[in-house]
Amino acid sequence: MTMTTPPSPDPSREPGLPRQPADGPRDGEQRDDLPPGAGPRRWRVHREFAYTLVGLPVGIVGFVYAVVAISVGAGLAATVLGLPLLAAMVVGARRFGEANRRLAGRLLHAGVPAPRPFRPRRPGASGWIRAGLGDTVGWRALAYLLLKYPLAVASGVVSITLWSYALGAVTYPVWRPFLPLQHDSDGQGHRGASIGADYFFDTAPLVAAVTVTGLLLLLVARWTVHGLVHLDVLLIRGLLGPTRRSLTAQRVRDLERTRAAAVDDSAAALRRIERDLHDGAQVRLVAMAMNLGIAREHLAADGDAVDLDATRTLVDAAHREVKEALVELRNIARGIHPPILDRGLDAALASLVASSALPVRVSVDLPDRPSAAIETIAYFCVAELLVNAARHSHADEVHISIIGRARRVRLVVGDDGAGGARIDPGGGGGLAGLVERVRTVDGWLAVSSPPGGPTAVTVDLPLHA
Repeated sequence: MTMTTPPSPDPSREPGLPRQPADGPRDGEQRDDLPPGAGPRRWRVHREFAYTLVGLPVGIVGFVYAVVAISVGAGLAATVLGLPLLAAMVVGARRFGEANRRLAGRLLHAGVPAPRPFRPRRPGASGWIRAGLGDTVGWRALAYLLLKYPLAVASGVVSITLWSYALGAVTYPVWRPFLPLQHDSDGQGHRGASIGADYFFDTAPLVAAVTVTGLLLLLVARWTVHGLVHLDVLLIRGLLGPTRRSLTAQRVRDLERTRAAAVDDSAAALRRIERDLHDGAQVRLVAMAMNLGIAREHLAADGDAVDLDATRTLVDAAHREVKEALVELRNIARGIHPPILDRGLDAALASLVASSALPVRVSVDLPDRPSAAIETIAYFCVAELLVNAARHSHADEVHISIIGRARRVRLVVGDDGAGGARIDPGGGGGLAGLVERVRTVDGWLAVSSPPGGPTAVTVDLPLHA
């Protein structure tokens, strides 16, 4: 399903106004609750090759540190300096692990969360030494440094060799004419690469064969390096990330936080509804009751004392108050659950973008209909993001994509505007509110908005709450 709506005038986009970022100051790109592997795939081959090159010296330095730490600590274990030194080396291994984890995150977008910080339970030097010797994160980092060395050497050597041979073979027709002239055993001159002293790749069929071999080596290099890098990422996730126990504890804390946020959100919604009813519909109903009471008194008067014009005016005023109260009640109900959602999310989005100030392209691919709670959250997320785009992005077009796969709903709202969107760390603004909203159903929200654009906000929700 795809639809486009024409733009309507937007009073917030006046000439001369500076481009305002949505929801406060924003950096180039920010992700919140982005799971591992959800990073962009752009330039993946180049980033993986760079990772193997940088990882080679990093792996060698880390291996030397791990060997020195274990050998020196074990050799001096019986002395006074042995245990403190070993504890310091174990804690220091955390820094090497953090460097490798950050390198994988920056170049490979591995998204491995950080392990728990080092915090001694007891004060003093003895407590620090005891905590250092028992630091499982540090010992796991040492194990990674030992395993990283052979993997880094293999990855670096294989990557450099394969890519060098592949690129050299592909460009062989270009640089072959510049090779020096060589002679075989028969005295004939040849200009080209050779195997042995008598077999030269200098004829057209052989040159073409070398080029085709280079193209095949490009594929081999790409997938071989990708496999080695993926193995390294698995080691990082297994040894440098949080343990299963830490993940469980973090999961419990996240659930407690989202439950508290859901309770607070429900309480705030109830207070808002109460305020809207008290200040809006209730006031109009009271005024209507007063007007009808006065009209009844007029009608109860005797004979000629009845003022029909005044009575008619009061009844008309009461009628207007009833209609306005009905409109306000309808708006309140629509804010709780838009009735259009009963017809499905695609119909609700069609109604929503029809009033957008920007042209909107919508694509919906939902094999299974989400639950009512998920549809409501998705609807209000789109509504908030459309408002942000219209107010702050200076975009020419907005695109909305909703895809349902593997019992998850992936919602992407993007624009071609100025970029610079970010989630306010202080928890204020519309994007921060959306983060809390999606967390209540175990979802996550990611923002990609470099300066200059484009902006893409991704919301991932379960199919059923």
